[in-house]
Amino acid sequence: MPPLSPAAISQAKPGEWEISGSWTVVGLGPLPHALPKLAAPTGQVVLDGAGLQAIDSSGAWVLRRWLGSHQATASLRNWPTRWQTLMDLVMQQAAQPVQPVANASTLEAVGQRAEGVMQQALALLAFVGETAMKALPLLVKPQRIRWRTVLRNIQVGGFEALPIIGLTSFLLGVVVAYQGADQLKHYGANIFVVDLVGYAMLREFAPLISAIIIAGRSGSAYAAQIGTMVVTEEVDAMRTIDIEPIELLVLPKILALAVALPLLTLFADIAGVFGGMVMARSQLGIGFREFGDRFGQEMQGATLLIGIGKSFVFAFIIAVIGCFQGFRTQGSADSVGRQTTLAVVQSIFLVIVADALFSIAFSILDL
Repeated sequence: MPPLSPAAISQAKPGEWEISGSWTVVGLGPLPHALPKLAAPTGQVVLDGAGLQAIDSSGAWVLRRWLGSHQATASLRNWPTRWQTLMDLVMQQAAQPVQPVANASTLEAVGQRAEGVMQQALALLAFVGETAMKALPLLVKPQRIRWRTVLRNIQVGGFEALPIIGLTSFLLGVVVAYQGADQLKHYGANIFVVDLVGYAMLREFAPLISAIIIAGRSGSAYAAQIGTMVVTEEVDAMRTIDIEPIELLVLPKILALAVALPLLTLFADIAGVFGGMVMARSQLGIGFREFGDRFGQEMQGATLLIGIGKSFVFAFIIAVIGCFQGFRTQGSADSVGRQTTLAVVQSIFLVIVADALFSIAFSILDL
């Protein structure tokens, strides 16, 4: 086979051009830049392909652009059938005007967004149902639970989160006590800062701040881990060898977080109350013993149990949303990042919604 020559074009006579050489990505060379300087073809022109050695879509596009810039049409002569078909296809596509995409109206955009939210809500409901069905056999046979995986998740999602939750809760207790002290000392009601710190931390702030931090740490980690396994087809491989992904990846995470988050909430209670004690002593002159005595008198066990109880629900929300968004990953690293972000945002949003619903319910029940 003779070596391919660079692409070339020359005018044989008015209205007729000879195409030669290799009109491919490799063979075009500087021709795409030099072609516009040639004499402008007008009307119907003939392209003689007797000397044409090869052509691909790049070469056909260069010819189409040259002809189109002068509103010229081409008649092909001496072209092999397969190259003539390619050129005809490129010219036909060029002749079709680009259809502008109509902008959706505001009402249509709202409807599409609502439909997407509804579809995702139904998919989440289906995922929760499937998870519940997979959990039932484990309740009958607890020995099937993957305890090592559960303990590993407790370590990563619980024990390793102690420093950040402890520091955050301590500072939050300091802030609550400081804000309360600034107002209470004007009325001589210094001792009531104990009630303020106790109720605020045990009922609301400790479970809520613990859940938000865990949503950022563990919820995102769950979504990223499962999403990466979906992209690398590890989840499909599990199904191929008859390992249920929900039993291996989801249920241990839910169980681990259901154990870890209430314990973290209890730790946050202790750290937050201690921060309030420190601030009460420095700002209001209330000693640790006085603070402890008042705390023991006013704080009932129900107050602590309410916060701990809410943390169980928060743990379920965070674990389920993180795993659900991980399984919704589709085929790329960009999708992993997008689903991880959605997992964190949706977890925090649903935790706050659940906390608001708890507040309404407790108000109605006078708890």
